[in-house]
Amino acid sequence: MARKSSPARATLGLAASQNGRRAKGRIELLERIAETGSISAAARAQGLSYKAAWEAVETMNNLSCESLVERAAGGRHGGGTALTVRGREVVAGFRRMEDIYRRFLAAMQAGGEFDEFLQSLWRFNMRTSARNEFLGRVGAVNTGAVNDEVTLDIGAGIELVAIITHGSTLNLGLRKGSEAYALVKAPWVILTSADSPLKTSARNRLCGVVSRCQEGAVNAEVVLDLGGGKSLVAIVTNESIRQLGLKPGATACALIKASHIILAVAH
Repeated sequence: MARKSSPARATLGLAASQNGRRAKGRIELLERIAETGSISAAARAQGLSYKAAWEAVETMNNLSCESLVERAAGGRHGGGTALTVRGREVVAGFRRMEDIYRRFLAAMQAGGEFDEFLQSLWRFNMRTSARNEFLGRVGAVNTGAVNDEVTLDIGAGIELVAIITHGSTLNLGLRKGSEAYALVKAPWVILTSADSPLKTSARNRLCGVVSRCQEGAVNAEVVLDLGGGKSLVAIVTNESIRQLGLKPGATACALIKASHIILAVAH
């Protein structure tokens, strides 16, 4: 008969595992943002690059039902970064789990509030090669002879439409109301100016404001703020940056083919 883990063993397992360390590191980043009001200061304290810290924040925001971090007006340098109410709740929930582990396990067994916090932590631990990861709920499944069209509500009034095989719909257990992840590789995102008159075959058109541009030798990474704490990353050529006039504060739209959206579910 298998021996049950004690509360202490279970808590240490969470903290010592690779995924547990990753989740804890992201919680610590949130805490440092709350303390300093600055992404750059929090990144330095955490031993991260500014870019890595922002990527972690963007991922957490995209995988949360509500934004955890938001830009704040004012501050010593005319602006800063702060945790939302939800962000503070997630941090507080994690620390309560660490400090009062026996009560945490009892609450988990009883289906208490800590269950929601734990689900958020596991979401942050997911690793894929896709730069864009969104958590949402299926709004509709339109079944076809070979392929199905799946609409996923990712929050902030944003819907993504994906085309997958009918077999994949069945294998993933997708149905209206079920939870699923949408994965989109950054090179698959096409950027256009917000006022472009062109009509395309891309099923998804998401518009927002450029929050960050980082040029490389040939290509550039562009982060588009979609509002509601959601962001989208695209990889485009440096020449496209110049032609479209992309820079922080500029408006742009992202085009994504429905066939370029990969859907996934948690085990």
